[in-house]
Amino acid sequence: MSESDSKPLVLILCTGNSCRSQMAEVLLRRAAGDVLRVESAGSKPSGYVHPLAIEAVKELGIDLSEGRSKSLDEFLDQDVETVITVCGNADQACPVFPGQVRRYHWPFDDPPHAGGSEEEQMEVFRRVRDEIDRVFSAYGHGRRDSLA
Repeated sequence: MSESDSKPLVLILCTGNSCRSQMAEVLLRRAAGDVLRVESAGSKPSGYVHPLAIEAVKELGIDLSEGRSKSLDEFLDQDVETVITVCGNADQACPVFPGQVRRYHWPFDDPPHAGGSEEEQMEVFRRVRDEIDRVFSAYGHGRRDSLA
């Protein structure tokens, strides 16, 4: 068993796994990756990570350029300790995973639905990124404290 396999797995779900769940994954990993294994997936994966999501977290010094939109099916046979859904569709489609102890639903606006110029859209991505960062950083720090 590798060190990462011994860490509790937190799976963050969204529909497309192209934006919110991707940002939450890297932000939670930054906050608690030393004590948690953090992954994200989608109920209907888009097949890409949104370029403005990549840009938004890059502004925080996080490289998401190698991110991959994954299906929740990849995790059905894994011991997922905690599932966190970040959109209503994923919350409704979420299965129960083996070993699942906790489940949370923390919805966030979907930035790709923002209209306007690219800069106006980017402002929405930044706002949602910052909201996700506040919630997932607090959660990650709390989990790190409880596992210490």
